[in-house]
Amino acid sequence: MVSLSPPPGFAMANFLLLSLATSLFLFNPAVADQYTVGGPIGWTIPTEGNAAESNYNHWALRTRCHVGDSLYFKYENDSVLLVSRDDYKGCETFNPVADFTDGNTTFQFDREGFFYFISGQPGHCEAGQRMIVRVMAHPGDMSPTGAPMASPGPGSNPSSRHHFSGASFDDRVGYGVFVAAAFMVLLFA
Repeated sequence: MVSLSPPPGFAMANFLLLSLATSLFLFNPAVADQYTVGGPIGWTIPTEGNAAESNYNHWALRTRCHVGDSLYFKYENDSVLLVSRDDYKGCETFNPVADFTDGNTTFQFDREGFFYFISGQPGHCEAGQRMIVRVMAHPGDMSPTGAPMASPGPGSNPSSRHHFSGASFDDRVGYGVFVAAAFMVLLFA
């Protein structure tokens, strides 16, 4: 009679293979980061104890944002406007690319380049509640020639610019669990 039991050590090899496969899906280096603008204070007009405009821009200079990352704005009785460079310079609130007023805004970067944010409340931008964020491509998002992948052109819909079309971390975790379960069924069935 032929024995159908696995050779010694086979279960450990299967476990290690399963662990490696699962980790490849769960710990993807392209997972996006979320940054809270203003830290615990949030998006607010600068005050005596909260300094001036340079705090938001100094923070933005120290923060390395990539395509797919997001900014979280927490605010009350205020708004966040995504504006053009010229509107940023003049604190112009009349023609924003996008405006947010819900008090809990998450803005996800869908392209590389500069993003200009200002407060929509009268006088807040002039008092320093504004910020420029430079967004870079992930090294893995480079084309074979080394040039960044194309970003949406000027004809793209401005209202959709705050959305990211890639799979979320939760989607990747769900897929990783599915793959792990499939491996377990195949290896231990």
